[in-house]
Amino acid sequence: MHIISALTAWLVDTIGRMGYTGIISLMFLESSFFPFPSEVVMPPAGYLAWKGEMSLTLVLLSGIAGSLLGALFNYWIAVKFGRPFLLRWGKYFFVSPESINKADEFFLKHGHVSTLVGRLLPVIRQYISLPAGIARMPLKTFTLYTSIGAGAWVIVLTFAGYLLGEHQDLLKEYLHVITIGCVLLACAIAFGYWLVLRRRKKSA
Repeated sequence: MHIISALTAWLVDTIGRMGYTGIISLMFLESSFFPFPSEVVMPPAGYLAWKGEMSLTLVLLSGIAGSLLGALFNYWIAVKFGRPFLLRWGKYFFVSPESINKADEFFLKHGHVSTLVGRLLPVIRQYISLPAGIARMPLKTFTLYTSIGAGAWVIVLTFAGYLLGEHQDLLKEYLHVITIGCVLLACAIAFGYWLVLRRRKKSA
């Protein structure tokens, strides 16, 4: 808990100094391959917005932009070098074969919508861009779904920090509840998408 408190204090200070560029940079890292949790980036930014030191709108846009840029970076690597490269060299960039296989299975099971749903799931969210790139998913579709999924994740985390205000200690206590809520949201989106497809097939 002491380490988490120190990390949160450091992030609040860092984001305060670097501003929106800091949010974009940290979320880019989190969304690409570096194991840096967004759960410790966006809530402090939301807290700074609550204090009036940052714009809530710009905090949200910066978080989404950083997430999208990181996802596009992974997508580009997968398109450029392919799966054999990732399996051989990914371990040097914190990308394990196990994480690639999990993302592959999720992408194959859920199709293009997995880039939306996957952004709301721990472990999967950082790597779902890789199978999308390997499968050469249309860039416009990838960008749209990724933006929606990343947007939902960023909004939830930012408002958690914003609404708690000075009670940031409660964030550590209820962060797992927020994560579970995002997972349930992802399941609801996937189920809704499945219903839409089912109705289209019946009407066809």
